[in-house]
Amino acid sequence: MIRYLGCDAAREMLESFVDDELANRYALSRVLVQAGYDVIEAATGMEAVALARSASPDLILMDLLLPGMDGWQATAELKRDPRVRHVPIVALTAHALSDERERIARLGCDAFLAKPCLPPDLIRTVDRILGRPTAPPEAT
Repeated sequence: MIRYLGCDAAREMLESFVDDELANRYALSRVLVQAGYDVIEAATGMEAVALARSASPDLILMDLLLPGMDGWQATAELKRDPRVRHVPIVALTAHALSDERERIARLGCDAFLAKPCLPPDLIRTVDRILGRPTAPPEAT
């Protein structure tokens, strides 16, 4: 879960990042924190649903292939819950084929990112969905 930690306290944004791979959670959470977001992590679909209901994130990054309750099921559960159905969900998948993209859209996800995703793509997607301007790339 991510919370934007910029200078405007009214714009704080909490983001949930759900991935069963510790290395993925660490790497992408670090990118998000460096971009000014507060991140709460979950490793399973059940944890994601519980955290979303208790922490009220501004956005959820959901890996679709999770043990137990997978990301598909967790997303469907969240979209049925009136308390959190408004929370945007970005699906993370290593299988971004056209039929899977259609299924992701039908599920109610607001966007998807193919894994592995590059940090600039992640930040651009999160910023766009949350209405936060993305800083231009630094000149080299």
